[in-house]
Amino acid sequence: MAEIAIVGGGPSGAMCGEQLARAGHKVSILDEHLVWEKPCGGGLTHKAIECFPFLLDNSYPKKLVHSVELISSEEHQATLDMPHPIVIYSRTVLNGMLLDRAKTAGCNVQQSRVMGVETATTKPRYCVEGEWHEADFLVLAAGARNQLVPESRPLERDELEMTQGYFVPQTADAITIKFLPHFEGYIWSFPRCDHLSVGICGSMASHTSTELRGHLQTFVNKHDISTEGAKFYSHVLPSPKERTLSDRVVVGKNWALIGDAAAWVDPLTGEGLFYAIRSGELLGRSLAEGQPEKYPAWVKASFSTELEFAARIVRRFYRGSFLGSAVTTRMVQFLRRSPVFRQLMSDLFSGTQDYSSLKRRLWGHLGITLSEFISSVLNLDRSAATRVPRAGTAGD
Repeated sequence: MAEIAIVGGGPSGAMCGEQLARAGHKVSILDEHLVWEKPCGGGLTHKAIECFPFLLDNSYPKKLVHSVELISSEEHQATLDMPHPIVIYSRTVLNGMLLDRAKTAGCNVQQSRVMGVETATTKPRYCVEGEWHEADFLVLAAGARNQLVPESRPLERDELEMTQGYFVPQTADAITIKFLPHFEGYIWSFPRCDHLSVGICGSMASHTSTELRGHLQTFVNKHDISTEGAKFYSHVLPSPKERTLSDRVVVGKNWALIGDAAAWVDPLTGEGLFYAIRSGELLGRSLAEGQPEKYPAWVKASFSTELEFAARIVRRFYRGSFLGSAVTTRMVQFLRRSPVFRQLMSDLFSGTQDYSSLKRRLWGHLGITLSEFISSVLNLDRSAATRVPRAGTAGD
């Protein structure tokens, strides 16, 4: 039985702890907050539910959303109907559920702040309230901005994004995503059981806090969303580059990074919950088998190749143009016109369509204009796209 300390009690840390405790290890989870409202939508797509059915089959309060409204920077609108619903939790509820599972499995959960770590010795050490403690292995799940990254490096400014938003005391039935001109990010409104999470995310290297708040205020005013009595929040999340995902060290001889600390986030959509939970599970399994060195390969086989693909196209998606308008504007227009494209995007949003097989599905099913559009975003061979036969549904 190994003694394992997990710094961070969010979804990744809780899942990792549960896996290890069930395997018979002595696990301590340390977090200064434990359960708190993190500024994000809180949505879990179908791929998360397929991988972890308990995220749907439980009695905890949640909201199932079946449609997403997309609004371009020029106010074009399109609605996607989800083949599988997005399951939305308050982060307080979700974190609490995952920590409950970790406790039931046998984890010792402590509300404590870890001030420092050392991994140069055979056994890693961590400091809590001035006292140093030893473990056999140290798992770092303390978020994007934590500096506890021995033998690795902290995330740099261009690998981070800022989020700002409100928890608004009103309800809705659909998710809203609003794109902005020349802006690497988007505004969101995610309905939860008893409130809306309304916020904005944007690259820290490209946008200021004042700029984000101005865009968000314009959105809530335009959509008559009252922020009176609403709690404002701000937080920093990973927005990984290709180099982040391919080169950054995430495991050592007696330590590893998971979740936001490892930057396992889709830089295109901002989705991080599934990757946090999945990375915690994969590290837990590799440690339970006594082979932590397998963790990076398992992550790559599971999802990091997808994230690298998203990192290659994210700037073109948000800042690129096609046929004289922004890529995001053309995307919303095509959604209104093409049932085939609408179905494809619904599958992407619900998590049933991955990036790696997107090209194969697109070619042969979409018309020339749509194929060229996708090629321009994904940086595919334009000449090959123009050889695709015109499909009957394109431009309908």
